[in-house]
Amino acid sequence: METLKKNEIKTGQVLDLTHEGHGVVKIDRYPIFVPNALINETIEYKIIKVKKNFAIGKLLNVIVESDSRVEPPCVYYDKCGGCQLQHMTYQAQLTMKKEQVINLFHRKGSFNDTVIHDTVGMEDPWRYRNKSQIPIGLNNDKKPKMGFYRQRSHDIIDMDSCLIQDEKHQQVMNDVKQLISELNISVYNEKTKKGLLRHLVVRTGHYTNQMMIILVTNGKAFKQANQLVEALVKLHPNVTSIKQNINDAHSNVIMGRKSITLYGTDEIEDKLSEITFNISDQSFYQINSHQTEKLYNQALEYAQLTGNEIVLDTYCGIGTIGLYMAGKSKHVYGVEVVPSAIKDAEENATINQLENTTFVCGKAEEVILKWKAEGIRPDVVMVDPPRKGCDETFIKTLLELNPKRIVYISCNPSTQQRDAQLLSQQYDLKEITPVDMFPQTTHIETVALFERK
Repeated sequence: METLKKNEIKTGQVLDLTHEGHGVVKIDRYPIFVPNALINETIEYKIIKVKKNFAIGKLLNVIVESDSRVEPPCVYYDKCGGCQLQHMTYQAQLTMKKEQVINLFHRKGSFNDTVIHDTVGMEDPWRYRNKSQIPIGLNNDKKPKMGFYRQRSHDIIDMDSCLIQDEKHQQVMNDVKQLISELNISVYNEKTKKGLLRHLVVRTGHYTNQMMIILVTNGKAFKQANQLVEALVKLHPNVTSIKQNINDAHSNVIMGRKSITLYGTDEIEDKLSEITFNISDQSFYQINSHQTEKLYNQALEYAQLTGNEIVLDTYCGIGTIGLYMAGKSKHVYGVEVVPSAIKDAEENATINQLENTTFVCGKAEEVILKWKAEGIRPDVVMVDPPRKGCDETFIKTLLELNPKRIVYISCNPSTQQRDAQLLSQQYDLKEITPVDMFPQTTHIETVALFERK
């Protein structure tokens, strides 16, 4: 193979896309990954990094354009790292995400008989986020800047709008930016670890229109808090709750453990179908309400509930999936390691008058063995772990429990495929439905049905 050099300019055809949406060009089987290039395009690109097994290229010119190429509508797209796929038609995004799942389960895994459905998309794939987490910094003129990070950096791209966030969140962001200057509020500096305001977090109830504004501060002392709250309530009459979250840990974690309610209620409400949920500043709640209903309805279909089943909801969070299924089950048992989430789950069960639910705090693998000893044998187990997937001990315990069906929701199909290999000792992976929870980005959520052999 010819030796590639940095800054060399080359021409080639894009043969494939990586899971990050980068185009793949090959020279004698050696891959060059080029961001913003699409399959079947002929491109001119510059080599910017050469490694032993691959190189990175920068797209200079598209000589032959793909039918799937579109002009990104966002003015910040070439700088901001929030979206990666705006240069691609929405249909092409959905196809790419299905291909990723096929690649993992059919080509890399041993699940050739598993049916993989088309990606479930949105009619309008914009303005879908019900939660915005916006970092705050200072520009060269010492004026506040707010926006999202440049790709693979902590450099904030100052912006006044974002096409995947709720429009109301943008208005709050622009008002807070203005008020920081007017009220002379100090802004946190990552290098010096000094300054007060670190992040603005805004949450809205998609169906209730209730809004929570969270001001993340480096320490508790916040002398302009009352003035800021007064101004925000005046500008945004629908705001239900304003909180100060204290995060004095110097890490990448956005929020600290302690919050103070500065105005209104401690929580906001939202609905999924007919189920009402109380959401606190720390609650895990799916970002895209429209698509969450589609995801949970698919999970419900896979669970095949008749009203007589015992359902076990592991990694249950604030009880969203379990409560979604309670109306069609005999009893739902939920387990979660975060105490505040269990408290929220119990509260949500009470609000919805769902008495056939039990929520327990603890490690899933320990709690379900205790339940098994008490004679509780689930027919269906719901699994919705974090990105790292399931703990191996948990999977071994699940195999011991041996339910009829396992419905596994994943935000990382790669770890889901790894876990599926272990489950395949006793279960057939029947089908997978990808759901596009994050349009314009490379993220994909899947729901999979496992049936006992």
